[in-house]
Amino acid sequence: MNFNFLSPVSDLVLAHNELLSSQALGRKFKIHSLQNGIPDLDDVDIAIFGVLENRNDVNYIGEEFQLDEIRKSLYGLFPGSWNTTIADLGDINKGESVEDTYFALKTAISILVKKKIIPIILGGTQDLTYANYRAYDNLMPMVNIVNVDSKFDLGDSTKPIKNNSFVGKVILDQPYNLFNYATIGYQTYFNSQEEIDLMESLYFESYRLGQVSNDITIVEPALRDANIVSIDLTSIKGSEVSLNQKYSPNGLDGKEICAISRYAGISNKVTSFGIYEYKPSKDDEITSMLVAQMIWYFIEGVNYRVNDDDFSEDRNYQKFITLVDVQELVFYKSNKTGRWWIEIPFLSEVNNKLKRHTLLPCMHQDYLDACNNKLPDRWYKAFQKNCV
Repeated sequence: MNFNFLSPVSDLVLAHNELLSSQALGRKFKIHSLQNGIPDLDDVDIAIFGVLENRNDVNYIGEEFQLDEIRKSLYGLFPGSWNTTIADLGDINKGESVEDTYFALKTAISILVKKKIIPIILGGTQDLTYANYRAYDNLMPMVNIVNVDSKFDLGDSTKPIKNNSFVGKVILDQPYNLFNYATIGYQTYFNSQEEIDLMESLYFESYRLGQVSNDITIVEPALRDANIVSIDLTSIKGSEVSLNQKYSPNGLDGKEICAISRYAGISNKVTSFGIYEYKPSKDDEITSMLVAQMIWYFIEGVNYRVNDDDFSEDRNYQKFITLVDVQELVFYKSNKTGRWWIEIPFLSEVNNKLKRHTLLPCMHQDYLDACNNKLPDRWYKAFQKNCV
């Protein structure tokens, strides 16, 4: 397998790993080293790699960074009762141009996803999400992205891509593969009213920080329906991270970002998971440990995935039908997990985008709202996109 653009994990990290308990997570990884090369991936379930690219940062001044502290923190954690095999493939270094880095990232993700290996990407600026998205061009017809961020990152798609404007490129660049884009944890004062209105007009989902903090479970259906999850570390409040990482006094706390990471892991649809905007500093331990714990919770979630969305046999689910105005809504509840879905009607007379998305993850509360004659917001937005 051609991964010659990946550089091995540093000898410093490998030496640190040798001093850890034999039960530590790092001692159980398959690791890309200078001595042994890239490990065999035949039985690997999850592959971690870094992307040392930050030239599209709007504040880029030529600084370099590395991911050694994150690796040392992650390797030192202890695994749960897991049955997954995990590899650390090292890092994609900066290419001669940013486009070269994008190409290497697209290639790596495409290869891994085709082999049913879930990549965990560590960056680097969040515009790398664009390359992650483009890796799916030949993998599936429509893609759902969840962005955990304080901003929408829509930007001006006519200008060169930056870490605060990559979503505009995702939406408007051909081929048009994006079906749904959801932002978790956005803060209104960081987003113009025009961007907020555009999100609404495109029927994309957005969850304000206050909503998420009041009830973290409201984001689970969006994550259950995602193919790509991208986390911007600037969405985390300043008191939770180290000096260079501080961005805002308000944001998600450590427990909330780890819960979101676990929801992403549990989702049967999530096939790539990225953590971006890492900026190490002299007091870096707190950020590197938080990122390590986010990765730990994502892996924990993957280990608890349940095939609960198979509705081919009656014994697997309960079916509920309710009427909202003149619209019949059909809900399904899994007997395995208790999770809920709502059916999106197939409209043969329109250019239907939902041929593969006829069941939309939802919450029990959506069913209760429907019983009280209220259309669930996720259903309404999905239906409207289906009609476009």
